[in-house]
Amino acid sequence: MRSFEINSSQVREHDALAPLALPGACGGDSYLWISLTREEFRSQLDTVQDVLQSLCGTQLVDLHVLDLLNEQLPSHYDYTSIYDVLVIRRLATSPGSLGAAAQAPAPDNPTAVPDGQSLLKRIETRPVGFAVFDRVLLSVHPEDGAVRDAYAAKLLATGTPGVATFAPSPAPDGRPASKRLPTGPSDLMLRLVNQIVDGYLELRREMTRQIDHWQAELIDIKSRFSNWGALMQARQSLHRLDEICEDQRGAVQDWIDALETLPTPDDPAERRERELVMIRSRDVHEHIERVLHHVRRLEQNAETAVQMHFSVQSHRTNDIMRVLTALTAVFLPLNLIAGIFGMNFEFIPLVHKADGFWIAMGAMGVIAVVLVVVFWRKRYLARTAR
Repeated sequence: MRSFEINSSQVREHDALAPLALPGACGGDSYLWISLTREEFRSQLDTVQDVLQSLCGTQLVDLHVLDLLNEQLPSHYDYTSIYDVLVIRRLATSPGSLGAAAQAPAPDNPTAVPDGQSLLKRIETRPVGFAVFDRVLLSVHPEDGAVRDAYAAKLLATGTPGVATFAPSPAPDGRPASKRLPTGPSDLMLRLVNQIVDGYLELRREMTRQIDHWQAELIDIKSRFSNWGALMQARQSLHRLDEICEDQRGAVQDWIDALETLPTPDDPAERRERELVMIRSRDVHEHIERVLHHVRRLEQNAETAVQMHFSVQSHRTNDIMRVLTALTAVFLPLNLIAGIFGMNFEFIPLVHKADGFWIAMGAMGVIAVVLVVVFWRKRYLARTAR
């Protein structure tokens, strides 16, 4: 469990959650980010509810508590008159997962092709739940807490213990990171969601290399592609990612629609903060759209590669049959001549002549050469360009 008190200029991490339930524990210009794993949330539910009651005047509804504890819940959005609940599925960071790979250093060879089986087995997702109040952001993470710890490192500097200024690192896709502290729980939640989506943006690079590698193998006429099991798993995994991204897009779109229905604040500062939240929400939605577009393009590329493979194999089979047919046509008259002279008749022309054998062989050779020349000019025996 980790909890942070955040204001416009500083971030302070608290060691315990219970003292935050006391009146006045959080300053009037500050808000809290309480992040727990599911097991911690289950065991400390009463304390969390006391903190929410003290700071926000309400507690989580039982159904929302069950949603935050559910490990199989898809991405979705729900709301009450006081708080919102958003669940987003992130890439798992178990050993060998792509979530961990996205945070690991880049390989020495950026063009290296990952192993297909291990790559596809790492495409797993786990839900991260957010409850967004006016002064509290409650986030419930899987047991590893990778997203929380990665973003907490951006909030806390290494200089002064407990108190730090914000020193963010660049985004994974090269975009400059914001140097401003999150202005509120909604802004902080959207930054965490954006980090989750960036993990999918990292995922597409490895999957693109793998699909391109399979395409080259499928189209290469000299290779015998045998990795059909991995290719079928890739198509299934891409379809699963498509569904996950669809759920994410729907959840974020519902969040945006809910924001648009809220009345416009009269205070200019609050109105400006609302606009920034809307801008960041649309940015997260655009990132999900990019991932979804890329996943669908990979699905199409995989399907196209399979179709091209069978088209190439059919063309190769046609070439082989054409050559064999032409060779059969060349030897067919020769077999006819050999069959005629092999009949058991006493009187056959050229049989009793001393040079009859050479006359027959010469005629057969002339016929074979003439047919080869004719078939070559008609391109029946021409080599297909590779």
